[in-house]
Amino acid sequence: MSEAALPPTRIALVGNPNTGKTALFNALTGGRQKVANYAGVTVERKEGFLTTPGGRRLSVLDLPGTYSLRARSPDEVVTRDVVLGRLAGEAAPDVVVAVADATNLRLVLRLILELKAVGRPMVLALNMYDIAQRQGLRIDLEGLGRELGCPIVTTVATRKRGITELAEQVDALVESGALATDNAWHEPSAAEIRSAHRDAQRLLKAHVRPPERPDTLTGRIDSVLLHPVAGLVILLALLFLMFQAVFTWAGPPADAIEGGVAWLGGLVGEWLPDGLIRSLIVDGLFAGVGSVLVFLPQILVLFLFIILLEDLGYMARAAFLMDRIMGGAGLHGRAFIPLLSSFACAIPGVMAARVIDQKRDRMTTILVAPLMTCSARIPVYTLIIGAFIPDRTVGPGLNLQGLVMFGLYAAGIASALAVSFVIRKVFWRGAVEPFLMELPTYKLPSLESVLRNLWLRAEIFISRAGRIIMPLMVLVWVLSTFPGPPPGATDPAIDYSFAGIIGQALQPLFAPIGFNWQMVVALIPGFAAREVAVAALGTVYAVGDAEANVGALGARLAEHWSLATGLSFLAWYVFAPQCAATLGVVKRETNSWGWTAVMFVYMVALAYLASFVVYNVAVALGAG
Repeated sequence: MSEAALPPTRIALVGNPNTGKTALFNALTGGRQKVANYAGVTVERKEGFLTTPGGRRLSVLDLPGTYSLRARSPDEVVTRDVVLGRLAGEAAPDVVVAVADATNLRLVLRLILELKAVGRPMVLALNMYDIAQRQGLRIDLEGLGRELGCPIVTTVATRKRGITELAEQVDALVESGALATDNAWHEPSAAEIRSAHRDAQRLLKAHVRPPERPDTLTGRIDSVLLHPVAGLVILLALLFLMFQAVFTWAGPPADAIEGGVAWLGGLVGEWLPDGLIRSLIVDGLFAGVGSVLVFLPQILVLFLFIILLEDLGYMARAAFLMDRIMGGAGLHGRAFIPLLSSFACAIPGVMAARVIDQKRDRMTTILVAPLMTCSARIPVYTLIIGAFIPDRTVGPGLNLQGLVMFGLYAAGIASALAVSFVIRKVFWRGAVEPFLMELPTYKLPSLESVLRNLWLRAEIFISRAGRIIMPLMVLVWVLSTFPGPPPGATDPAIDYSFAGIIGQALQPLFAPIGFNWQMVVALIPGFAAREVAVAALGTVYAVGDAEANVGALGARLAEHWSLATGLSFLAWYVFAPQCAATLGVVKRETNSWGWTAVMFVYMVALAYLASFVVYNVAVALGAG
């Protein structure tokens, strides 16, 4: 059988977090990568391919970072099970490449000793070796390799140094016929952990000399960035910049995408005769595509910041600063990025929760992210506030309408913190694990690596989230279109559709919170995206292009709704999960319809309770 016909040799990259493992993976495989999820879990599976100088084809698996095979998080469980050959549907690797930060071997040596006990052929890649050399760090490569029983290759992944040598070493190891020996690894006892720690310390002392020129720059920068006051001020400034960028930088391309999809939909619509097929394609499919793609610029801007801050080494420090503040509500320090980005849109916020390692912390963040006030709520808020709240000042520079808007944002923040506290108490009881993190050295990101990661984020969003969101959009179209109005009907067509029928059937359920059936009808097509409710209300109340005639629609609502009803509608929109796209992405990120249902149910219950309280208090105060 020819070499090309043989199955590729499987290589697994294993190492601590922040060792440049993903950069090494990118340098080895280039653009020949594919990203998926491991079956049954939300942990990403990244696989790439390359051909060695000797002509051998390698399949390289970038495993999640871990400090030990003892596995205390879902990511670490996946790494352990892949290395040990325990993961269903995943063959054990032929060769393990242990990736280490050459400037910080203290922790990784214990992991390497565990990997050695697994018995698989292994190569040690000492990454960031250029930084170690600049610091004057001296490593006895020959002696350390002899004691560990594996070859050592020095690499600088961001500059692709040592990549060819690493591929050659793997090739030579396979060519030599090195075979896996018996797996001697087992869950260690406390005494064995202490013994492994002593062995690692001995290896470090015997083969690694302290740096002649220690990295004092990192220490000087950290004295400012980790300062309890200055550090928080700088962090808030960075977050403000990111927050503004997600809104402003993404605005023009989002508008261009929305306009492009609308133009293309209109063009296709001109070629199709009036009827259901035209409506499905233009109003269902194209509208669905537009509602998905319009979020892509926000996602890319958000992930640009996340990737840059992560690669620079700042993200770990930001999480450290925020952990004490957010920990009181049961949130992880890293949750601040997803929650902040959810002010723009919950979809990139939910996706950004991937920066959180622990499953329960990631799940908590995903479940509360939609409570943050996203930009899609703004058209609804503007409409209702303009219709029912007087435009007057209530103090120096304080506008009543602006205060109400601020109150809605504050309500979203407070509810997210409160719900996260409850979630941790209900679903994940017990003591919260301490927040431990190895602070990496600062380093310049690789432009190629940043662009490749951005491309992967875009591909994941479009190809996977889109497959879930699109069917939901079509379902909303079906509910809003069928059955059509009878001959001679004078009311809006939506009144006769399944959406209208459902709205009128549900109206008694919503009566205690002051909703009429027209409001319930508007909520149903508004499920495609929150802001669609404005156009739906315009259709129900026959105000032409509602988004272009917000003033006229507001005046019509003020005629038909009481102040208590308007306030109840606002309260509903603070909490309700009125966005099919967000639910689709939550399903994608949690890999579970169950957790998606939990989020949907608790948010509906919270919205109903809030609207009930607001409506009845307002009625009691004479606003009914």
